[in-house]
Amino acid sequence: MAGRINDDDVKAVRDAVPIDAVVSEYLQLRNAGGGNLKGLCPFHDEKSPSFQVSPGKGLFHCFGCQEGGDTIAFVMKIDHLTFSETVERLAAKAGITLRYEEGGYNPSHQRGERIRLVEAHKIAADFYREQLNGPEAEIGRKFLAERGFDQDAAAHFGVGYSPAGWDHLTRFLRGKGFSDKELISSGISQDGRRGPIDRFRGRLMWPISDTSGEIVGFGARKLRDDDNGPKYLNTPETSIYKKSQVLYGIDLAKKDIAKASRAVVVEGYTDVMACHLAGVTTAIATCGTAFGGDHIKILRRLLMDNGSARVIFTFDGDAAGQKAALRAFEDDQKFAAETYIAIAPDNMDPCDLRLAKGDDAVRDLVEPRTPLFEFALRQIVGRYDLETPAGRAAALDEAAPVVAKIKTSSVQREVAVQLAGFVGILDQEFVVHRVNQLGQWARGRGDKRGSAPAASRTGAQHQQVQAPAAPSGPALNLRSPAHRTERELLKLALQKPALVSPAFDAYGVDEFTAPPYAAVRQCIAEAGGAELGVAETREYLVQVLDATPDDTVRKLVTELAVEVFHGKSIDETYAGEHLVKVRLRAVDRRIDDVQGSLARLGSNVAPDHLAAAQNEVWVLQQYAQSLRSHGAAAL
Repeated sequence: MAGRINDDDVKAVRDAVPIDAVVSEYLQLRNAGGGNLKGLCPFHDEKSPSFQVSPGKGLFHCFGCQEGGDTIAFVMKIDHLTFSETVERLAAKAGITLRYEEGGYNPSHQRGERIRLVEAHKIAADFYREQLNGPEAEIGRKFLAERGFDQDAAAHFGVGYSPAGWDHLTRFLRGKGFSDKELISSGISQDGRRGPIDRFRGRLMWPISDTSGEIVGFGARKLRDDDNGPKYLNTPETSIYKKSQVLYGIDLAKKDIAKASRAVVVEGYTDVMACHLAGVTTAIATCGTAFGGDHIKILRRLLMDNGSARVIFTFDGDAAGQKAALRAFEDDQKFAAETYIAIAPDNMDPCDLRLAKGDDAVRDLVEPRTPLFEFALRQIVGRYDLETPAGRAAALDEAAPVVAKIKTSSVQREVAVQLAGFVGILDQEFVVHRVNQLGQWARGRGDKRGSAPAASRTGAQHQQVQAPAAPSGPALNLRSPAHRTERELLKLALQKPALVSPAFDAYGVDEFTAPPYAAVRQCIAEAGGAELGVAETREYLVQVLDATPDDTVRKLVTELAVEVFHGKSIDETYAGEHLVKVRLRAVDRRIDDVQGSLARLGSNVAPDHLAAAQNEVWVLQQYAQSLRSHGAAAL
């Protein structure tokens, strides 16, 4: 086995790879104030962003599901990697050579499974691209040229060619040190009679990347009549490739999708190419499966669900395209974005449209859009004979539930009026009332199933946005002034230690009345105290996190390290006020404890004990008075 990665190298990786750059590969981030960024959490569904990133501290925290940590923790969680795999991956990105405590440098065959499979795909993609230039691939180059794609276009999208032989790529990858087991696990090879053979043979190849840009699979297009396989053949489901969780072109489109708050969903690889080359650089496509819930999650994190976000589906106008559009509409309510459908004239897909009418026609295709719900209603109503009362009633019965699902009540009413016109019912209010009834029934049924509305957000950002699993550990009373003050002081100690040092380090764990906050105070002490963070805040936070006894405390530390302050001016005065409040409450509690003890003992108290206790109370009362009169100067 490879040895443990050198601690200095782990620190170098943490410092070299900015957390906001890594997180931005998976979701759109926006300014959250106080130097923080926010976005929709990739670890649970939410409608408003509660996921915060602090670039200065190298930490993230979700106030909805309580996930948090540093860059390494984020990549481990989102890509299901081990610690070593994550550090190796980030080190490769930063150009850092890692050292191992036992066994020297890590040989390639000892690296983590995901890293090995991704590396195999990268080498395979390079192999396929080179093969596209060979004489055998003439049929592939002709296919591309006939669809308007030149050599530069093929290179931009990484299009390649798989040789027609049985095991060209398999033998090539074996020569690069990959085992037969790895080749089968990757989906690049498959079992043959005499061992592994190439899965893709004699086909045009498109590399499929995940959101971070790593190649995780391939799409292969049939070129020859004697190929008995399907027209399109994709990588099978593997540990790194889940077809329901990838979108072709997302690595190229994600920045423009986030910037424009718009995504265009097309049906195929060549359609994505045609759109991008025509200037519609927000185009993406599914990979051998219908557009579904997991795809929506990817787009929502990029679109941020703001009011202007748009998702446009371009389906063929034939029966299959209409069926695909109706399937997409079934998931429409999972979007906060508005959804539309665009169907090209003569039922052409974007690739054919570009060939026939040019780039302008492709750009125009996604502009005059029909709302997806309107398209769905027309398709439903069109199946009935509206000349008869029974046909109109049946059409209304099927279409009204569709309208009842529309998010905004004002839009719902407007569409209900449109539905009355589609069906031919003159009494519009009857249709509006019918839709309202269905909507109320659906909401009531949802409540009975326990799907309560998300908790409203207040100024205290630590409240949950939705209802994730309750965190373990003692509950915090967020209405308690003492707990609020203790929380704010711990945030100061973690985020701005210079403002509370060295006074904070003299505070005892017992001065924090909430057990979770006492645990955080203990971690700060074990890390060396807040004064350690004055010179190097990020390394100090790493030390505090390393001192946490369990995930519950660790999550609380990351939460406090990124949460915004409640004051307007975070300065020495603000810090002093919270230092004094926490200390003063501790002094008052001690006075009450001593006096209560004396009262319980009554006349049974020993004279020397009574004198010592009275003296302690007097000293504490003088200290409390000084704190009230002079503030932080009395600390």
